[in-house]
Amino acid sequence: MRIILSLKKILIFPFVLLVRFYQGAISPFTPAACRFEPTCSHYTVEALQKHGLFKGGWLAIKRIASCHPWGKSGYDPVP
Repeated sequence: MRIILSLKKILIFPFVLLVRFYQGAISPFTPAACRFEPTCSHYTVEALQKHGLFKGGWLAIKRIASCHPWGKSGYDPVP
């Protein structure tokens, strides 16, 4: 079981690192536009850590795709 958990962490690490880079290097210089709480980037990291690369990645893609002016907004936690 421990090996599976370690493998999961290794697989998601580059994606979490990419999001963390965005949060630290890009996001501070762009206007705050996320319609959700938690923000889409925080949601992505949490979804990856909680559900793994495939399901967490799919949840993140769905969330980012719904973040537009005609989409919903408000509190939307990771399931």
